[in-house]
Amino acid sequence: MAVTLTTPNTLLGVFQPKGNVAKLATNLATVVLGTLLITAAAKVNVPVWPVPVTLQSFAIAALAAAFGMRIATATVALYLLEGAMGLPVFATGGGMAYLVGPTGGFLIGFLAMAAIIGAAVDRGASSRPAVLFASMLVGGSVMFAFGFAWLVAMAGQAQWVDQANVVGSAFAKAVQPFIVWDILKMAFATLTVTGAWKLFGAKR
Repeated sequence: MAVTLTTPNTLLGVFQPKGNVAKLATNLATVVLGTLLITAAAKVNVPVWPVPVTLQSFAIAALAAAFGMRIATATVALYLLEGAMGLPVFATGGGMAYLVGPTGGFLIGFLAMAAIIGAAVDRGASSRPAVLFASMLVGGSVMFAFGFAWLVAMAGQAQWVDQANVVGSAFAKAVQPFIVWDILKMAFATLTVTGAWKLFGAKR
């Protein structure tokens, strides 16, 4: 049974060692290091309420594009577990209370985002910038859908929500301000990974 969690269509797949033990060690190390990258990206933030502006979506998109679906989803799942256990890996802390707070839907949405982008990469999107960028936009849209639905569901009597227009208020405060920035982050992640693929992927 193969122990690798990536495919030859990913950057990680290009550099996979030959032996099964070495492959497994590489995969596990990649997942752990990936959570550190996402944590670092979360700390680069503008603390606006209720959802801070961070580089998490860029980091997750780049990881998924470089490593594929299984590594990416495993990395995000471990990251969320670390946060649920109380480690301060999120933008402003950690713990279950944080995970079920206003940003909880976006955090869970990162799993779907990683899976969508990673699946496209496993099928060869690394060498096709337009396809990779489109997959990132789809993944980002799904992530926003999770976050928006969560905010609407928990709005209740939250002071930051106009109770006369919950849907519109939640969209205006927690989705609309981030759309342009996330498109730019997805474009940069696409250029980064496809550029790296041109340098290294062709040398397989």
